[in-house]
Amino acid sequence: MITLFRESVATGALQLDGQQAQHAHVRRIVEGDAIRLVDGAGRVALGVASSVRKGSLTVDIESVEEVPRPSALELLVPVADRDHMLLAAEKCVELQVTAWRPAFFARSRSVSPRGEGEKFREKVLARMRAALEQSGGAWLPTLLGESDLADALAGVPTQGTRVMLDARGTALPMGEWKRVAALAVGPEGGIEEAEVSLAREHGWTIASVGASTLRFETAIIAGAALVRAAQHSAGSA
Repeated sequence: MITLFRESVATGALQLDGQQAQHAHVRRIVEGDAIRLVDGAGRVALGVASSVRKGSLTVDIESVEEVPRPSALELLVPVADRDHMLLAAEKCVELQVTAWRPAFFARSRSVSPRGEGEKFREKVLARMRAALEQSGGAWLPTLLGESDLADALAGVPTQGTRVMLDARGTALPMGEWKRVAALAVGPEGGIEEAEVSLAREHGWTIASVGASTLRFETAIIAGAALVRAAQHSAGSA
């Protein structure tokens, strides 16, 4: 079954054109192929490709289901190198991160070119949609605008454990990771001591995921994977 993104789904004949039809062409969809359409907000439509033409694809939708939103896992990401941020955005979708909140750290200011602004946000969204198609998920993260670190730390909901990843932090027991509902990761060059103190003042736990210093995109993937693996293990027990 082939998964494609569409901003709205419903029963009946749905036509995809433009970039969506181009995706269908690249993936060599032919009439009769089973199609799964997702809107990134939990609605999943199942159907069959009934017409495949250059520049358009028609899918006859047979059923639509609502997939529950994953448990909260908000990510506070550094405004940093654009390419590395885009890689992290892809992996966030695969790991079912529920919110993407970019923040300016002290060492974010010197990065160039860095990922910020409306045009970059559009690139992040495009990457996330492509990752949603490839991973077979149903939900996209909520994309939030850039803010200063203090505002970002205070803006994250307080339900669940909030963890700032830093090599100077403590190693959490595996059982603690299942309760994590938010992760904060600093930029290349590290998090300054004043920023660590600020996070503690806002109720964040400082923790590490290994003995070495990780690049920020690696830390994002490792941290989110730890949380989801711990939650999956607890749910299967």
